[in-house]
Formats: sequence, structure tokens, C-alpha cells
Amino acid sequence: MPKRSKEKPLKRRSSEEELLPKQSRVEHSAPHSPLSFLSPSSLFESLIQPMGPEQFFSEYWEKKPLHLQRSDPTTASYYQSLFQLSDLQSLCSHDLEYYTDVNVVRCINGKKKDLNKQGKVKSSVLNKSFTQNKATIQFHQPQRFKDELWKIQEKLECFFGGLVGSNVYITPQESQGLPAHYDDVEVFILQLEGQKNWLLYNPTVPLAAEYCVESEERIGSPSHEITLKAGDLLYFPRGTIHQASTPAGGEHSTHLTLSTYQRMSWGDLLLDVFPSVLSDRSKREVSLRGGMPRRFLLGDGAGQDTSRQMASLLRSLAEEIETGKQEVRSTHMKRDFITNRLPPHSQEDLLTPSGRIPALEDTVCLMHKDHMVITVEPSQERTDEASEMVVFVLHSLKNQRENHMMGESGDEEEEEDISRGLQFPLSHLQALLQLQKAEQLTVDQLQLPTAEEKCSLVLALWSESLLEVL
Repeated sequence: MPKRSKEKPLKRRSSEEELLPKQSRVEHSAPHSPLSFLSPSSLFESLIQPMGPEQFFSEYWEKKPLHLQRSDPTTASYYQSLFQLSDLQSLCSHDLEYYTDVNVVRCINGKKKDLNKQGKVKSSVLNKSFTQNKATIQFHQPQRFKDELWKIQEKLECFFGGLVGSNVYITPQESQGLPAHYDDVEVFILQLEGQKNWLLYNPTVPLAAEYCVESEERIGSPSHEITLKAGDLLYFPRGTIHQASTPAGGEHSTHLTLSTYQRMSWGDLLLDVFPSVLSDRSKREVSLRGGMPRRFLLGDGAGQDTSRQMASLLRSLAEEIETGKQEVRSTHMKRDFITNRLPPHSQEDLLTPSGRIPALEDTVCLMHKDHMVITVEPSQERTDEASEMVVFVLHSLKNQRENHMMGESGDEEEEEDISRGLQFPLSHLQALLQLQKAEQLTVDQLQLPTAEEKCSLVLALWSESLLEVL
């Protein structure tokens, strides 16, 4: 642990003001967890218990808010262990910076007031903002420092197949951090300390998320008024306008947001797959290579005939996709997810291959399937000829937990190594899909023409800790 900076002792006033006691470690000995980490599905099921996943996705997901009240003190104690106000003392020794790691804000007369300082965050200054200015402390991506959150979010990223970010909000009593606003993510709120009052203003179509919130008159009356207590969980769909405040007469409130499904819509998927689909189809369809109307770019060729022609071409393309004649490949979304997501928990044990080197007669299986994707895309080798299609195996085993959801890492060499992944000839695709779908199989069963190619493929995967010999 880095040394803590020496600070002047705080004056002993109310219990609300003595908020950042000195800590020797960031991690606390957590109480018994009510969550199941056996699998991504079991983790999500235990997170939303007593409701079942089937009911949740049929009645609430992308549709309406859900409030789960928890009276079990063990659950409340566990939630509190995930992040407490007292954690900030030791976290400040990690060279945190305003804006990047911490936001200090307060809602005054319906407007957000930025109370951030410049540079490094000092716990004494943060304490003053909290106690005297009644500011909300927003801590970005605490999973970078808190192991239990790393475990939770890694499993949730496997469950959803998308990035899962988090933020902690700590608000003094009788105060509010942010005005009414909406987010473009699916949001799960875990109440960790104290209680918080929530107002939700459901739009007619929650997924629209195209609202400019300027005043309470603009958004009307709340559709839900909810009080969260420690151990409670609240879910609401993206696009739901909301605001939250800590009531008077109690302690400060701490809640954690788990957010997912940002830029994971059908529109995003079409933007990803359509260029490659159209490019492939154009190589086989003469009509797509025909010239567009003369002077179209000058505005003279646009008209009903042009619209009909474009619609006809799109319908033909859609039919090929529907019948399976046209392969659909998602490349950029897969790469973005796998290169930016959390690595598996206890990552250090995974970076060195274990067991013996696989041989032709060995039975093998893929490891960490939820942390691996297979893409087909043009080779990244620069040549004067047309790009050759190759297979990439990308994985997140080498990702840096400290960079999760924090934008660019700044290490270009590391990012390039991750983005390139393992590259194989297109002829290896079926063998890779065999390994991905099968629980186990012998190396000799792989759909490759020679024993040398079979052994070379499994050796490459074993070297990346993606395959083991049974």
C-alpha cells in the first residue's frame, strides 16, 4: 500500500462531520455474501432474488421500474461492505484525480453545481466538501479497487454479454447531488448505506431517451416515489428520468449503480454488421455495382424511382440474411466489448499456461469461453492485393482491471497486442467453432486436414491459457 499523506486532525463535532476515519486497507473482511458466484446466471438470479430471471425479463427489462425490498440484515450488511464512506480515506492514497476518479456536485434550485477542485484528491478537502458544502461525492468505477465489485461485474459482463460499469454516490442528509436526468443505460441501484428517496418520471417509451430535462414543470409529475433502504435494489430502464435525495433526520446515503447495455441496440448492431454485409453482397450482385442516377449528388437524381430501387435492393439483401445465404458478422462491437471488459477475477493465475502441452491423442476443452470471441475480418497485414479474410480469437484474460470503463489506457503497445489477438487462416474457423461448442473433444477430431495444423491450433490456444488438457 502507498503511504498515506499526513493530515491535520479534524475537529470533533457531530457524527455526520466525522466521516472519513483512517483506514489501514481498502478491502474489508466482508460478511457472508447472499450472492452466488457459481456462474453468471446464478449471480444475476441471486442479485434480483426473490424474483426469478424469467419474470424479470418478461415484465420489467426495458419496460418499467422494479423495487425489491430486502428485510434481511445479512444482505444489508453485505451491501454495506461493497463500499462505505470510510473507504474514501484509504482510496485517496491511490492518487485519485477530480473529474477522472471523483466528482463533487450538488443540486441547487434544480441545477447541478460543480464543486470539483483541480488535480489530486485529498481526503481532508473531500471531507470539507461533504460536511460543509453538503456535496455529493461520486466515485467512478470502484471495481478498479474493490475486489468484490470486480467479482460481481465480471460475472454480470458474462451474463449480459456487454460492458457493466458502476458508480458510487455518497450524499449527506437533506441534500441532493444531481437534478432530474436520464441515462442511456439499463440501471440497477444497490442501496449500501442509509436511505434515499427516488422520484422516477417514466416517459411513454423508456427506450427513447431523447429528453431535455430543464425543470420539473417540463417533465411533469413522478410516476414512482420510492424510498430505498440498505439492502434494497432498484431497477429502471434506460431513458427513465430520475432524481434522488437523502432525507433529513438520518445519516448520509450511499448507493451503487450498476449499468449496462449502452450502445447495445438493434440500431447499433445494424451499424456494425451492415457495411460488411453490403460489401459481400456487392461482390456477388451485379445490380449493386450498377451506377446510381446521373447528377444524384447534385440533387437532380433523387426521386420516387430512386427510392423504389434502393428499397428493392435492401429487400433483396434482407431476404438473403433471413434465409442464411448471407453471413452476418459483428466485428467492431465484439472487439470493443472484449478489449474493454474486466478480466476474470484472480487474473494472475491465468496468465501462465497450466498442465502439459496438448498432443494429437489428448482430450481438450476451451477455457474461459465467456471471455473469448471469434471474429472473421480482413487480415491486418498490409499488402497491395485485396485483403485476405482471416479468423481472430480475442480474449480478455490480459485486460487491465485498473483501466475498466476509464477510456483509453495510454499504453499503445498493450492495446495493439490485445486488438490483434490470435490470428488463424480462414480454414481454421470450423475447428475453432468445434472447440467453442463442444464440452470436450480429442485434438484428432478437429476439422483440419493435417495433424500438424491440429496440433499447431491447440498449442496456440494453450499458450494463451485458453485451452487445457483433460
